[in-house]
Amino acid sequence: MTSTTVQLRRDCRAVEVPQGSETVVKQGTPVRVLQSLGDSHTVITERRQMLRIDAADSDALGVDPPKKAPPALSAAQRQSLEERCLEVLEACYDPELPVNVVDLGLVYVCQVTPLAAGGNEVLVLMTLTSPGCGMSDVLVHEIEQKLAGVEGVSGVKVEIVFDPPWTPDRMTDAARLLLGMM
Repeated sequence: MTSTTVQLRRDCRAVEVPQGSETVVKQGTPVRVLQSLGDSHTVITERRQMLRIDAADSDALGVDPPKKAPPALSAAQRQSLEERCLEVLEACYDPELPVNVVDLGLVYVCQVTPLAAGGNEVLVLMTLTSPGCGMSDVLVHEIEQKLAGVEGVSGVKVEIVFDPPWTPDRMTDAARLLLGMM
């Protein structure tokens, strides 16, 4: 679903972009869907208010929520847990750009550490395209939720860092091409 206008079928929670503040959008509000990527939708109202709507509220847009991924395969059947975590991060999208956080170059570290009590903790060190981004808490929460659902992960820690600062040079060629920078 991209660039279509729909009326919300019910009240739903949303996050204002780029401020990051939560709001409720009323049933019947016309919104234009700018992008539906990963587990969220970025929409804009007639009053030019940009909002991010989570997958749990997809039905308000008349869209079925994404299907849960099948359970992860064992390590012997799949690549390393770290690689699986990076794949999960590729489903986390910047709400203003149609590019995931990995291809944008926002993820500096994705490290898996075995825990003494069993299981594994994933540490993600990431940055933002702008230090004042109001969506940081939203992105961190999404990443924590998604990584916590990976088989073998029993803890997740996400830290926002600004050293080194992000520049467009960190983007993959695919991201540059998608954004018309190549």
